Amino acid sequence: MGGVPEPHTGWTFLTNHARVLAAIADDRNARVRDIAAHCRLTERAVQKIIVDLEQAGYLSHRREGRGNMYRIEPTKVLRHPAEAGLTVAALLSLLARDEAHRGRESADSGASVGES
Repeated sequence: MGGVPEPHTGWTFLTNHARVLAAIADDRNARVRDIAAHCRLTERAVQKIIVDLEQAGYLSHRREGRGNMYRIEPTKVLRHPAEAGLTVAALLSLLARDEAHRGRESADSGASVGES
């Protein structure tokens, strides 16, 4: 499971901070190693992003045994002025709906376009 993830070139729609937050929303007990693999980032990058999110008040954690339990602040408003009023909960809801939609598409991948 080790190694550095393949780099991505070009631009993307989501920031790495949004990807990490979404991965934590999927599993509040996720290890940094698992988040990094899921997001195709290095563990060091994920650790820095978690510190950024905690310092800004979007995320907190507490130790549970050898791992962490993360807590997301759902009412926190996103930082960019163009996203004024959009909360973390709203963003994660949009991402979760997209993930559910992609899961249905994968299940239907055997069907041809236009089939019902």
